[in-house]
Amino acid sequence: MAMEIDADPPGPALETERARLQEQTTSINEALILSSVHQHELTQKADQLNALLMAEIAERKRAESELIEARAVAEKANRAKSEFLSSMSHELRTPLNGILGFAQLIEAGSPPPTPSQMRSIEQILKAGWYLLELINEILDLALVESGGLIMVEEPVPLAEVMLECRAMIEMQAEKRGIGVTFPRFAIPCHVKGDRKRVKQVLVNLLSNAIKYNRPEGTVTVDCVLNSPDSIRIEVRDVGVGLTPERLGQLFQPFNRLGKEAGAEEGTGIGLVVCKRLVELMGGTIGADSTLGVGSVFWIELPLTAAPAAVQGAGLAAQARPQAPDAAPVRTLLYVEDNSANLELVEQLIAKRSEMRLHSAADATIGIEYARVHQPEVILMDLNLPGISGIEALKILRADASTAHIPIVALSANAMPGDIQRALAAGFLDYITKPIKVDRFMDALDAALAFARAASARAANVERERRI
Repeated sequence: MAMEIDADPPGPALETERARLQEQTTSINEALILSSVHQHELTQKADQLNALLMAEIAERKRAESELIEARAVAEKANRAKSEFLSSMSHELRTPLNGILGFAQLIEAGSPPPTPSQMRSIEQILKAGWYLLELINEILDLALVESGGLIMVEEPVPLAEVMLECRAMIEMQAEKRGIGVTFPRFAIPCHVKGDRKRVKQVLVNLLSNAIKYNRPEGTVTVDCVLNSPDSIRIEVRDVGVGLTPERLGQLFQPFNRLGKEAGAEEGTGIGLVVCKRLVELMGGTIGADSTLGVGSVFWIELPLTAAPAAVQGAGLAAQARPQAPDAAPVRTLLYVEDNSANLELVEQLIAKRSEMRLHSAADATIGIEYARVHQPEVILMDLNLPGISGIEALKILRADASTAHIPIVALSANAMPGDIQRALAAGFLDYITKPIKVDRFMDALDAALAFARAASARAANVERERRI
């Protein structure tokens, strides 16, 4: 008979341990479930963040693409505007060159014009130069507003600029009986800016002070140290002055402050251009006026140290020497396709007995003429049929037989960029149309002197080679 052994019922300790293990297992399972839920939530949040990041990257790329496109459109518009301004300047200046050039020839003709003819000539010249001034101011304003104006920052010697301004406005002041007083500089004083533009601003302020002065009045130019870092240049007149209302309307385009019906011509643009130019040079401009007493227009510009050394003085002297003394016949070549411009220059050269002018209607003929006949100076229009003036210059410079001939640009392209590109290409000088006879003759004399100096250097080199 088998024996049955009954297992002892679990003790309290074993039951407690089992319950504890079951509780731990349940907690672990719950933790695993909770962890899974959290991991799922984290994955969802990561996906959301990733989607947001991708959307932000896409939006940033879209914005960058739009910015690049907008910049390209703006640059294209600026190029188109510059090309239009250059074309407009050229088209307006070309007929003005004939009007003003021939009027100057008649004015200086022999026999001299009759008094009646002289009055008519003076009116033609007055209207022509005024129209040219209007063209220049509109182009300047358009360039400034479009951001296309090129400024050259350099130490500008005020004493020299004042002398140049004085020379430019002396005749205008003498005709009106206006006395102009300039300051004396005990020590050199330099401002930071573009020399050409500083002079442009000062000449505009001086011209206004002369035009709107009283008969036999005075204009006084003063320089005052405004601070250790800036100087104020004041142009004071004794004219009728401006009311506070008119004073507040200064520097508004085409606003002539009630002078529209007066005898003095003006555009209402000059002061606006001056303000933009002064601000581009880091300065300020303003005016004070008392009705019946006069006005003071002033500009403040930053001071700067004088350059350590004046470089290029020798080159400048070489490029612009005095006109030569009595000399044998000098040969010139003028490459020009406009018959009126050609006739004008022919008549100007006819006044110089020591010069002979030859002409070519396009650059190809001009290049061949230069190679065969070796003129001492070449006058070159830029807008020529077929090969442009700059391309012709490069061809002549690349040819050993013509590389030494100085070439002067004579063009109606008067935009600063056009002038700089031409000078950088290798032109000795750049004369803009309409031609000012004195300026033209000075440039011609300088080019001939340059050619003579180059010829002398070549002769010395050849002499030394033979020795």
